[in-house]
Amino acid sequence: MSAERAELMETVGERRLQTPFNRGGSHSIKIAEPPVRNRVGRLVDLTHSLLREIESLSRDQAFNEDSGRLENLLLSDGIDLFKEVKRFEINLIKLALDQTRGHQARAAKLLNINPTTLNSKIKLYGIEY
Repeated sequence: MSAERAELMETVGERRLQTPFNRGGSHSIKIAEPPVRNRVGRLVDLTHSLLREIESLSRDQAFNEDSGRLENLLLSDGIDLFKEVKRFEINLIKLALDQTRGHQARAAKLLNINPTTLNSKIKLYGIEY
């Protein structure tokens, strides 16, 4: 910081300190309350936020249940790897699209794939969101 700027800041600070503060009289500080509408708006925003969190938790729970299903499969019955990978991939794509509210470019970035790849998989699997 230059010396001139430091000096200027110091003089501004001194001016603030020299300003008299009248405790007893005509000058009073009023803190304005936000209008009721702002409170309602904040309540609506909070409600929407909680709803999104509940939806996210339910999706996560369903995703965990599907993932845990693999542990319960009997190896003696055989596992169709391609079918399981497809199911897992569809669930991941749906989860990413839900998180991004259907924005494919952001969902592709979340999944670390190209948007064109995501679009082709959506069409291939017939995913609706």
